Amino acid sequence: MNIKSKNQAETRDLKIMEEQTQSVYLTTAIISRRADQIAEKQKEELRNRLEPFAHDSDNLEEVQENREQIEISLMYERMPKPTLLATHEYIDGKTYWRMPEAPANDPK
Repeated sequence: MNIKSKNQAETRDLKIMEEQTQSVYLTTAIISRRADQIAEKQKEELRNRLEPFAHDSDNLEEVQENREQIEISLMYERMPKPTLLATHEYIDGKTYWRMPEAPANDPK
């Protein structure tokens, strides 16, 4: 997968994408849940990297542009969107998913 395709949306053939699940809706749900996991991981990483820059009390004298903080923020803005990453993972077969078993309807 090249860098260009990682950062830009591409047209996908839904018939190919739904081969594993036999349902475009299930495929979409799988990709969506994986994208949520990726987004949460990215948010946590960003929060951890920006934590040293947090100030308890900000006033006009203390507020200064921090070059390193800006660089970190811009790096995360340039990263591919979680949905695109999740879609690539799914297509490449790197996404593990399973269907939970339905509960038995045993009336007692």
